[in-house]
Amino acid sequence: MEPHEYLVEDLLDIGDITSQALISDEKIEAHIIAKENCVVAGMSVASQIFEKEGIEVQILINDGETVIDGKPVMVLQGSAAAILKTERLALNFIQRLAGIATITRNLVNICKPLNPNIKIAATRKTTPGLRKFEKDAVEIGGGMRHREGLYDQILIKDNHLKIVGSVSMAVRKARESGLSKVIEVEVVNVAGAKEAAQEKADIILLDNMEPNKAKSIAEIIRNIHPEAIIEISGGINPDNIAGYADFADVISLGWLTHSVKAVDFSMEFC
Repeated sequence: MEPHEYLVEDLLDIGDITSQALISDEKIEAHIIAKENCVVAGMSVASQIFEKEGIEVQILINDGETVIDGKPVMVLQGSAAAILKTERLALNFIQRLAGIATITRNLVNICKPLNPNIKIAATRKTTPGLRKFEKDAVEIGGGMRHREGLYDQILIKDNHLKIVGSVSMAVRKARESGLSKVIEVEVVNVAGAKEAAQEKADIILLDNMEPNKAKSIAEIIRNIHPEAIIEISGGINPDNIAGYADFADVISLGWLTHSVKAVDFSMEFC
């Protein structure tokens, strides 16, 4: 869906009955204000929503830039009724996406000094209907998308292995299918990691492991298959991420999107 299409949730085919009752053709200027220090995200999304309703938009702080509490990030001019109709939807996007971008930037800043080549990745644990926007926000914060969905990369997980029978067989079948250039496999122990490395899986994901165990298994993988990308996932959060940063190639966190706190923004009429 395009951003403005989400307005149907507020309007149905009836519209904003409060504005219909109180407002005619008044024109106003409004400012969107950051109420916390943060990395800004959602400016381009909000602009699309406002511009579809004929509102003139001036972006003061671009996506990816930082802003401090109390500073305006956007100026709007146009129909008061149109601005009131779109206000909540636009702010909801900005608040959530800025929250994702801000925590992503914080985690990148924790990990990069320990490993300049580390990549912080989103997962598919996104809000239904909002995945594109939320993964865009991760990129704005300095992270990476990982796979977008089930359609664009093979990722062999524990339930696949229960059906197929072994890591080796699963990697071979995936490669023979020709459906993906990249084969990733999730492992939970040394035996699975060795199998994945021996089969030359492109990415080996170490799932739900303590840092010391994960580091030891990563060394085993690299001794067998030096080109393998080592990914860490499962239970990663801001409190423990530093423990994995010095040896991992990628750290993927559902936390970036499923547990993020929205940043507070408000709209003020001038």
